[in-house]
Amino acid sequence: MSKADQIFKATCRKILEEGCWQGEKVRAVWPDGEPARAKKIFAVVNRYDLQEEFPILTLRKVPLTNCVDELLWIWQKKSNLVSDLKSGVWDAWQLEDGSIGKAYGYQLGKKTNYRDGSYDQVDRLLKDLRENPDSRRLICNMYNIDDLPGMALYPCAYSMTFHVDNGKLSGLLNQRSQDMLVANGWNVTQYAILLHMLAQASDLEPGELVHVIADAHIYDRHIPMIEELLERKEYPAPQLVINPLIKDFYDFKPEHFKLINYQYGPALGHIPVAI
Repeated sequence: MSKADQIFKATCRKILEEGCWQGEKVRAVWPDGEPARAKKIFAVVNRYDLQEEFPILTLRKVPLTNCVDELLWIWQKKSNLVSDLKSGVWDAWQLEDGSIGKAYGYQLGKKTNYRDGSYDQVDRLLKDLRENPDSRRLICNMYNIDDLPGMALYPCAYSMTFHVDNGKLSGLLNQRSQDMLVANGWNVTQYAILLHMLAQASDLEPGELVHVIADAHIYDRHIPMIEELLERKEYPAPQLVINPLIKDFYDFKPEHFKLINYQYGPALGHIPVAI
């Protein structure tokens, strides 16, 4: 059965059984304006062996195409314009200028003058993976303190630290905040895809995704849906197939990623999103 499902269930059970409720003063609200309180735990570390299986939930469907589209929007297009997305996942945070401010892709696209040239974070990473894979400086970070006031939302998944060992590329994803129902399956799928993309573009094999979550939480209105997912059966993990002809990181498109034998449970219906 899918280990991604097992890890998800274990994390959710720990939150429900051992977590504490937020205090009365909360930032997030529901679309009707009511405070969105959450039960939470601190410092979750989940590990996914990408050689063993592709970590995507089977308890309910994770929309691969939309996941990849947002991933490419951030890491490949380095965009902050909501109109560049094919899904509406950022509509609620769109500013008057049509962007999400100086967040996510904007940060990855900022260039820095190094001793050997000017690069943005992604281009520097690609260069180092090819030329200096043993480096301990393989880091991309979107939590820029100076630009936080100009962001529609502070980045949740904010940094990746990469490591190459015996020809395998692993990554440690740091996340300050994780809405378990809405975003956990989505983020794990995305960053597993990112490691596959970077590995293929660098003549490496994907290794391990390590997901570190500072604040893992379940919102009050999500608890019945989480409890339903905890009772659902798990299916075997599907096989991820990527077009092997794509060798340039910037040539990947959503249609280059396919899932074989992806079985999943029924949709949960409308899931309210805390804003």
